[in-house]
Amino acid sequence: QVQLVESGGGLVQPGGSLRLSCAASGFGLDYGALGWFRQAPGKEREGVSCINGGDGRTYYADSVKGRFTISRDNAKNKVYLQMNSLKPEDTAVYSCAAAVGCQADFTSWGQGTQVTVSS
Repeated sequence: QVQLVESGGGLVQPGGSLRLSCAASGFGLDYGALGWFRQAPGKEREGVSCINGGDGRTYYADSVKGRFTISRDNAKNKVYLQMNSLKPEDTAVYSCAAAVGCQADFTSWGQGTQVTVSS
């Protein structure tokens, strides 16, 4: 059974940084992909970033390219999302999800962590 637990959200001023963590159990990061998604109030969920198992290829939404960085620690079975130069429009609940690949359906989801960017 796959379990995903996010942490690291909070309140930050515009221009600030946060690092989100996703701890995975029952799921090997060597073999599967883990993605970050976000959903703001009144908006649809959008994909933010993803990292593939195996080759470690990464993907980013255009809105976060150059500001966010996804990485993983296979030994700890964790994936991180480093978010820099945060903007108010980055405010959302961020969730991690697992799949066999970044282009596949995401079948297991964490509960999410709130990120609020405000002065």
